[in-house]
Amino acid sequence: MASPDRITLYEVGPRDGLQNEPEPVPAATKIALIDRLSATGLREIEATAFVSPKWVPRMADNAEVMAGIARRPGIHYPVLTPNMKGFAAALAAGADTVCLFAAASETFQHKNINCSIADSLARAAPIAEAAQAQGLRVRGYISCALGCPYEGAIAPESVAAVAKRLDRLGCYEISLGDTVGTGSPTKARAMIDAVAAEVPIGRLAAHFHDTYGQALANLLAVIEQGVAVVDSSVGGLGGCPYAKGAKGNVATEDVLYMLDGMDIETGVALDAVVETAWFISAALGRRPNSRVAQALRPDGP
Repeated sequence: MASPDRITLYEVGPRDGLQNEPEPVPAATKIALIDRLSATGLREIEATAFVSPKWVPRMADNAEVMAGIARRPGIHYPVLTPNMKGFAAALAAGADTVCLFAAASETFQHKNINCSIADSLARAAPIAEAAQAQGLRVRGYISCALGCPYEGAIAPESVAAVAKRLDRLGCYEISLGDTVGTGSPTKARAMIDAVAAEVPIGRLAAHFHDTYGQALANLLAVIEQGVAVVDSSVGGLGGCPYAKGAKGNVATEDVLYMLDGMDIETGVALDAVVETAWFISAALGRRPNSRVAQALRPDGP
């Protein structure tokens, strides 16, 4: 299958990128980050998570962030909602898209939210039903799609089985996450082949972490299969608090540079993303975890 002519970049920096920061990030900084991202041409910006502040304290300011951002027409600001309490809070905050999640690994699922895959999907069902009744979009996430920090390799068929269940819940899109960044192009292709047998490839997204420096290669492999949505994080922020060593989503500007070089349309301005990467990195007291940001602006902002 030929590569798509257009790729949607789904920005996860404000949520996945900041949820594991060692120090609190002020709500005002998060709001400024989202507003800057809104000016880059991005149309999907995951803003926050309505989760327990006990387990993810960096997202405790979720309602303040949602109230403070300057929402622009044509841009969606999805939020993570793991349970009905979180969904109710997200609805009250004016969310337009809610995100559900499950893992392809039983061990990771237990370590993450202390339940089985089947139980997590059962919990997701009423959220999906309620969201659709309110006219909200529902997105699904699958963690450990290319490997687990506890179980190692994950069979593509296991990922496909979870994707099928999320599809039946009504998810408009399912994001396949290489949570620990251990995937390779061959494994990524095999996983997409298995999932695409259950869910149309046009409704799949790739969410690949760059722990071993393989994210761009893996993304290229699945883009060539027809995947047209890529999750990425400005400045390469983030990781997974439950997966040791899994620091760093693939950087939005690194993905954008690759896609620009392939003449694949995104509608996103590289210079504006690089400027935003330096803004949030400076706020966090470090340089961007992105080769493109450092190459284009070696001396900083």
